Amino acid sequence: MLFRFASPTLPRLDDLDLEVIAAAIPSDVRPWRGVVGLCDFRMGARLSKLAMKGDVSGKLGEVVMVPGKPFLSFDKVVLFGCGPVAGLSETIYANLLHDMAKCLGKLKVRVAAVELPGRAYGAVTPQLAAEVLIREVGHSAECDQWTLVEDGEGRSVIEALLFEQRRRLRRDPATG
Repeated sequence: MLFRFASPTLPRLDDLDLEVIAAAIPSDVRPWRGVVGLCDFRMGARLSKLAMKGDVSGKLGEVVMVPGKPFLSFDKVVLFGCGPVAGLSETIYANLLHDMAKCLGKLKVRVAAVELPGRAYGAVTPQLAAEVLIREVGHSAECDQWTLVEDGEGRSVIEALLFEQRRRLRRDPATG
């Protein structure tokens, strides 16, 4: 799988011409941060209204898809419940990445924008985010490309680890 990057800003997200944006939402934090907060703002709080009605909870295992257009450049917004932020362990993070890849594959999405679970809340370090990303979906055939919505130090750390992984693969394909 190929990974690209985009900054978590509305103008940058508007520039992405992709079918789907996927992100994790916690069950215990409102208002949402990161991509979900930006999408909710652009959509006139439609996501928050769904949460108030109980249609979106952020409960671990929940998957909700809502239309993004005409408010966003994306056709679909896919939200994955990650439970409480403090409970976002490496195992839960890995399972969420696996579930995201599987869900996007079932939707026949080849290219997607993805905010890595917990990153907007600081619940997952960039180092761990990249290591588990490479391990869980780096070789996935479910999708061709993820544009990771990440900025600053997190982006630098994740890019460096992805670069090192590609370098290792070129040097010794058997270790991939």
